[in-house]
Amino acid sequence: MMFTSCHESIQLSSSHLSRRRFLHTVSAASIAAGCLGFRDMISLQAQEMKRQNKAVIMLWMSGGPSQFETFDPKSNHANGGDTRSIATKIPGVQVASHWENVAGVMDEFALIRSLTNKEGNHRRASYQLHTGYLPSGSAKHPSLAANLASHLTHENSDLPSVVSIGRGFEAGAGYLDVSLDPFFVDSPGTPPANLSIPTADSRYQRRLGLLSQLETEMAGPGNQRLVEDHLRVYQKTATLVRSPQTEVFTLDSEPESLKSAYGHNNFGRGCLLARRLIEQGVPFVEVRTNGWDTHQDNFQKVPELASEIDPATAALIKDLKDRGMLDSTLVIWMGEFGRTPRINGRGGRDHFPTISNLLMAGAGIRGGQVIGKTSPDGEQITDRPVTVPDVFQSICHAVKIDPNIETVSPQGRPLKIIDTGSVITELFS
Repeated sequence: MMFTSCHESIQLSSSHLSRRRFLHTVSAASIAAGCLGFRDMISLQAQEMKRQNKAVIMLWMSGGPSQFETFDPKSNHANGGDTRSIATKIPGVQVASHWENVAGVMDEFALIRSLTNKEGNHRRASYQLHTGYLPSGSAKHPSLAANLASHLTHENSDLPSVVSIGRGFEAGAGYLDVSLDPFFVDSPGTPPANLSIPTADSRYQRRLGLLSQLETEMAGPGNQRLVEDHLRVYQKTATLVRSPQTEVFTLDSEPESLKSAYGHNNFGRGCLLARRLIEQGVPFVEVRTNGWDTHQDNFQKVPELASEIDPATAALIKDLKDRGMLDSTLVIWMGEFGRTPRINGRGGRDHFPTISNLLMAGAGIRGGQVIGKTSPDGEQITDRPVTVPDVFQSICHAVKIDPNIETVSPQGRPLKIIDTGSVITELFS
């Protein structure tokens, strides 16, 4: 049996191949020829994944958005309160009346109305929705963002791998590399604080050298990992401070019409910044908004929140599509749980993990469909329940990362990105 040379074998994969076909070609030609070992294969797989430029934008509704006042209204039942329903781009599908702009791009979204869970505590549910695991005293789980970014980050990028626009990110890198911790942006549209060199560059370099020397001297037994992490953070920060890529954090170059479409508020500017960051190679951006814990005055608060979130969400989808980026960017709209069908005495809704809804678009998601169904009173799921692990499996599938990839915790325990659940096949068919 004859094989081409190692160089010729690898050239076979230079055209636009699928990940599976690429790996098959390399394994059939290069490994058989004795050119590549296992580590080389892993490296080539990682390079192929990064060439696909997959990315995730998470629009996080902190506090738990009411499904009744977002995308599963019950205007014909007392549990629906005064919320009206409006038509969407999906024939026969309605959403709450505060979401006119999202309704106009609903053909790009897959709407899941049957997400079900058991965690009704904000902190625990938020942690679970960011890591795929419940909190545990024995392990500080890496966030999904960190896990995905570890495979999608471009090595030549000066920008952070994970960016959180707004404070409160529930999980960081965990036991993964410290460079995968979130970089916080508090005021989107303006440069992050301290992102400038306060002295001459040569003096700045000498200071960094002195810091490295002092840190190295402190790296005694038990401190080595801590010192190494600290130095990596400083080196990454030093690189970012001097990089021309920091211009991405300002919005001055964007047309006024586009900035207006997103909205002149933190969430709108955050969504526009998220698009700019993804465009520059950042693989995971979360844009956060608070205020969804509507135990009282639910019917006044949700329209106020929607007035900023609705136009920004729709503008993000249109902008990504116009730039040809939606096919490679997964957009997710969600919170930690839903709200109770029964309206309480304060005109609010309480925690209800049994049912919530979410939106997904881009990265191979088939838009214009609704997955799952709830009863007319909104008190139970009547079709296609979806779990948190199912959502995580589907996110991994969309960005073409194997959810079974394992990392090892400091306790020596191997952990998969997500260890249960199944891909929501309807999303991709």
